[in-house]
Amino acid sequence: MDIKRIKNSGISWLPWLLPALLFYTFFMAWPLLDSLRLSLYTGSAGMGREFTGLENFKQLFTVEHYAQRYRGAFAHTVIFFIIHMIVQNCLGIFFAVLLTNKTMQGRQFYQTVIFLPTTLAVLVTGYLWKLLLNPVWSGPFLRSFGLDFLVHPWLGDRNTALLCVSLVSCWQWIGIPVMMFVAALRGISEDYLEAANIEGASGSQIFWRIKLPLIKPVAGMIAILTFVNNFNAFDIVFSMTNVNGAPNYSTDLIGTLFYRIGIAGQHPVGIPDPGMGAAIATITFFVLCLGVIPTLRLTQGRN
Repeated sequence: MDIKRIKNSGISWLPWLLPALLFYTFFMAWPLLDSLRLSLYTGSAGMGREFTGLENFKQLFTVEHYAQRYRGAFAHTVIFFIIHMIVQNCLGIFFAVLLTNKTMQGRQFYQTVIFLPTTLAVLVTGYLWKLLLNPVWSGPFLRSFGLDFLVHPWLGDRNTALLCVSLVSCWQWIGIPVMMFVAALRGISEDYLEAANIEGASGSQIFWRIKLPLIKPVAGMIAILTFVNNFNAFDIVFSMTNVNGAPNYSTDLIGTLFYRIGIAGQHPVGIPDPGMGAAIATITFFVLCLGVIPTLRLTQGRN
């Protein structure tokens, strides 16, 4: 390959992009396309596959055994996402504003404390929180401080289990939006802030009318990352409850449903159905596209 000719042709970036492009094609794009193809088949590689067209999608929404579980998992995933948007991202921007305040003392310490849970393994934190939320383990300690109202089987109550799992997930990953919001806020030119102070704008006015509009692209990207990650969540439920979304499927998410049907085999059959699992993954892919594309158009500026 003539390096000089490549430079003169205006595509000197191609050799640098090619390794990443090959990696993306073989490990991401091709599995995605193959998953779309697999959703049109039934059976497995060992037992033989049969083309069924859209039958897997039809069964997913019409056969009660599948439809009931899918409706529940989808609704729980939406709730899981909404809790993260309200708790994780709103607190994230609140903490970021505090951490970028020049008068605040000990900012490095607080940044470390907020970001530290992100560095821990999800299975480890999930299991530890599972013990903390178990009244058998934490009950005596809480009662010794007069906190009897906190002694409750939080993960055993279907009314509180999903909320607890969601809040634990927010606690672990809040460091990511905080870090991104801090970087965005620090990137705002001081000229805007000084001009606002000269005009007598209050702190809240500066935030709502100057800072927030300027960091809208970052806020949109954080919303997209939250949306995608929450619709693919699996490990936090696996570590705190189980793959069945206990109790009584109240913490069942699309990720755990996909695992049971497409990989492990769902009770009572117990035989994996890769075609049905691929159908669930395909629907999730299009749901993500419906959420991500409009958000990108609304929040990302045109250069």
